[in-house]
Amino acid sequence: MNPLLLDFPSEFYTQRLFIRMPMPGDGKVVHRAINASIKELRPWMSFVQTEQTERQMEANIRIAYIKFLKREDLRLLLFLKGTGEFIGSSGLHRIEWGVPKFEIGYWIHSQFSGKGYMTEAVEGIMGFAFNELKANRVEIRCDSKNVRSRAIPEKLGFKLEGILENNQLSVDETELRDMCVYAKKTISGH
Repeated sequence: MNPLLLDFPSEFYTQRLFIRMPMPGDGKVVHRAINASIKELRPWMSFVQTEQTERQMEANIRIAYIKFLKREDLRLLLFLKGTGEFIGSSGLHRIEWGVPKFEIGYWIHSQFSGKGYMTEAVEGIMGFAFNELKANRVEIRCDSKNVRSRAIPEKLGFKLEGILENNQLSVDETELRDMCVYAKKTISGH
């Protein structure tokens, strides 16, 4: 199967969110959200360890756009349906089209944290993976100490398949960390 020939939507909605592929020009809002949330993101996200300019972020967005079109990585940007405000990023990563299987990653603008938006987004993206992309497996991997990140797969009924001990360095590279591996094989009812 050639993933380049797969046709699927590049945008969809959940109850409160508009979720779409990154587009040229999105770098500014993503850059602003990362900078506003740097304190909350820095302990967990490697991409915020070094400061990026708005131009670097725009280049990053354009690379993500190309990768989406090439079906190599499906980054998704999250916007409030009512206002169009950018609230975070998620997507389907580490894709294995032969299975097919995907890993959902996510981060949220700290101003919008704690309102259930990311749980709603991940649930929508999971549905997109199973329904549109015919996934047989969807994973969420996160640092065992990241309690807020772990709460999302637990709320959505993902199974904790295991904890990979001493699996990675912390993002500041000062200590070894354990990684939780959550997975869902199907959506209930399928």
